[in-house]
Amino acid sequence: MPFLYLEGRTMKASTNDIVQETAPKQLNDHNLVPEQIVPGVLYEKRPAKRLDGSIAEGVYNAWITLDNPKQFNSYTTDMTKGLILAFRAASNSRDVNAVIFTAVGDKAFCTGGNTKEYAEYYAGNPQEYRQYMRLFNDMVSAILGCDKPVICRVNGMRIGGGQEIGMAADFTVAQDLANFGQAGPKHGSAAIGGATDFLPVMIGCEQAMVSGTLCEPFSAHKANRLGICCEIVPALKVDGKFIPNPTVVTDTYLDEFGRVVHGEFKTGDAFKTGKDLIKQGEIDLSLLDERVEALASKLLETFPECMTKSLEELRKPKLNAWNANKENSRAWLALNMMNEARTGFRAFNEGNREVGREIDFVALRQALAQGAPWTPELIEDLIPKA
Repeated sequence: MPFLYLEGRTMKASTNDIVQETAPKQLNDHNLVPEQIVPGVLYEKRPAKRLDGSIAEGVYNAWITLDNPKQFNSYTTDMTKGLILAFRAASNSRDVNAVIFTAVGDKAFCTGGNTKEYAEYYAGNPQEYRQYMRLFNDMVSAILGCDKPVICRVNGMRIGGGQEIGMAADFTVAQDLANFGQAGPKHGSAAIGGATDFLPVMIGCEQAMVSGTLCEPFSAHKANRLGICCEIVPALKVDGKFIPNPTVVTDTYLDEFGRVVHGEFKTGDAFKTGKDLIKQGEIDLSLLDERVEALASKLLETFPECMTKSLEELRKPKLNAWNANKENSRAWLALNMMNEARTGFRAFNEGNREVGREIDFVALRQALAQGAPWTPELIEDLIPKA
């Protein structure tokens, strides 16, 4: 069958004739606003590849990338707007096969909302935070409602709100140095930006309870074992060879008592040795990119409308829980900016590694047990100062 090269695309001559005869001469634009550049959010269409690695001319994968590495790719108000627009653009693009949702660097995919902005603008302003949470809700809904499959490429830690927007994606492929987890009750919030909706249906109620309340991070290996991540790849190279995360148990499944230890962090000297080994090596995300591209290539070899319908149905457990709770969660989070969130975000923003970034929780509970009100003086007394 002869091929015709047309407008940068290689197409069967017969198919091209059909397109010329039947396709509208002018295509409608279904985006709400013209394409915009929003600082902190990168949008790029990269050529899609077939399973054999060759370029599928005229078809692309949309890469939506968080670009705020100095603040661990946390999202600001403007970045939230940018993500809404980016996911809508990718969803509407006729030539997009899949969306790759990721971030720059190798330290963090996303650590959630920007705590500096939270502490310095939204703390004590519930009416403002309520409006912000409308944007946040729309951002999560834009991911869940995207007509294209969404792959979260986890290039580094995925914590707090970053975990929530990552779980809104359809697939997660991670480098195995990345940590996952929630942070809400440790920093003055609750994980009701999606985690309390998604975690129970993804990893079960008990493990969801552990993650959402204790706020202890877990490894990519454990995330893979629990079912919150479909694939992991090594990222650490030592002496030119890839090795698994040396701070995590990867060579043993059960301990002597029959408890699962695979994916758990090592302890004591073993953990310290692993940290030292990471410092000696180099981080290489080439395998991560290979696996993400391979997954996108598999998605390419499907009927697009059947794919969209499959996504819609398979997302329902997450989507139903999200839609049932997002509005009352928004209201609670706004009001919480008057006390615990006001305190927790300020503590994180104003503290440091030396003095800590968490309040004195015991002192708070002792004060509340005696009926003390949330006064500015109490808040100042609880916050560690840099």
